[in-house]
Amino acid sequence: MDKRFHLDSLDRKILALFATDIRISFTEIARQCHVTASAIHQRVQKLHEQKVLDPKTYRVDPKALDYNTLAYVGVQINLVKQRTHQEIFEHIQNIPQVVECHNITGKYSFLLKIYAHTNEHLKQLLVEHLQSVIEVVATETFISLEEGFSRTLPID
Repeated sequence: MDKRFHLDSLDRKILALFATDIRISFTEIARQCHVTASAIHQRVQKLHEQKVLDPKTYRVDPKALDYNTLAYVGVQINLVKQRTHQEIFEHIQNIPQVVECHNITGKYSFLLKIYAHTNEHLKQLLVEHLQSVIEVVATETFISLEEGFSRTLPID
């Protein structure tokens, strides 16, 4: 998208419903949005044309929501305090900008995929939501400059 596409409240509601259930019908979206199914169909077509919504996966392009920074963050934790591994996981799960969290082996306990509006916003998320947790000993951040490719596993 060269120009920013303005998402109005109906567009955002449609995207939120798809995020909740990718198989939701246009009729059900229309019912929940109090508009016709035809209006929903037209909006979805416009979202496809503007590359806000992928027509095959119905996934939203984060840049359409002004999320311009993608980072992977390794989180090292120390469990000598009273909080448990599960409590820290639940804390991370409540950060909306964290879209993936993996329990991993090695130096870090978790590997996170985080979207932020800007690098400054990323810094705020790291400081306020991760590094402020007493059990978080260290974080290491890798900012993605560009996605080379993304694919599904081959079906053998």
